[in-house]
Amino acid sequence: MGCSACRVRFNSAKALSFLTMLLIFTYFFYCLTGICHSAPRTFYADDERLGTPPGNRSASPVDARAVQPRSLLEDSNKNNDNNNMPVSNTFGSKRFPQAIIIGVKKGGTRALLEFLRIHPDVRAVGAEPHFFDRFYDKGLEWYRSLMPRTLDGQITMEKTPSYFVTKEAPSRICTLNCQTKLIVVVRDPVTRAVSDYTQTLSKNPGLPSFQSLALRNASTGLIDTSWSAVRIGLYAKHLENWLQYFPLSQFLFVCGERLVSNPAGEMARVQDFLGLKRVVSEKHFYFNQTKGFPCLKKPEGSSRPRCLGKSKGRPHPQIPTAVLQKLRDFYRPYNRHFYQMSGQDFGWD
Repeated sequence: MGCSACRVRFNSAKALSFLTMLLIFTYFFYCLTGICHSAPRTFYADDERLGTPPGNRSASPVDARAVQPRSLLEDSNKNNDNNNMPVSNTFGSKRFPQAIIIGVKKGGTRALLEFLRIHPDVRAVGAEPHFFDRFYDKGLEWYRSLMPRTLDGQITMEKTPSYFVTKEAPSRICTLNCQTKLIVVVRDPVTRAVSDYTQTLSKNPGLPSFQSLALRNASTGLIDTSWSAVRIGLYAKHLENWLQYFPLSQFLFVCGERLVSNPAGEMARVQDFLGLKRVVSEKHFYFNQTKGFPCLKKPEGSSRPRCLGKSKGRPHPQIPTAVLQKLRDFYRPYNRHFYQMSGQDFGWD
């Protein structure tokens, strides 16, 4: 009788143990299933790597929060705005840029952005968003969805060189945040115009000659300011538009020529302006004689150095000296006015 009772107790214990294990297994199964369903989706950082144009992207459903622009700006700097998101998807926040490289085209903006991306406290959009000039109607949530995720202490940046010459861009950026820091990479406007023409010519071999586009009339020698390659170089006129919305203290003017001849020196100025520790220095650069501009030394874990693509450093076509001189004479008063406005003499005369 006693042995029979022992066997009953033993079998009951086995059954209880089996039931407990079954419950634990079921619990973990559902936990794992929940994690699988809540795994983070691909963000626009992946789109940038794949080269998807900004205009072809749709707003991320994770970030679709419909609030007014001012509230949106405030919410973007809070870490608790993702409380409804899975824990695995709250690594950093998508914030509006605290600093924007606004210009100028063919001035060296791509090089500056790539140099800045070395810094561990800078996260930047790879492709040009063109939000404040082309895609403003898509709304602020679309714009923020393009931004990389950042941690506290990191700066979010983007660059779109056409902002500098877009009349509506200053007011639109100020509507978002009038404290945004603005970086303008400028270059000798004559050299810049030739570089601009060279880029267009590579895409359209049937383009008329540089001189026929730059001059309204060959006999009078008047410069055609309606041609964008010429108009972009009127830096003083464009800056006047920006100074209606932003104080000069929020601008940094980077010299495109010095970004080539002394990249570490210009990068020191940029890092100081952004309030960053001087991490990017001489050790990161070497001069590529073939391309004619500095490249980044081989990063750790990489098999080769990083240089800008084939579209950078193209050989310029031969332009008649007389045409170039007419352009220099034309730009001289605008350059001097720009020197006074910016407080820097770039020595283009």
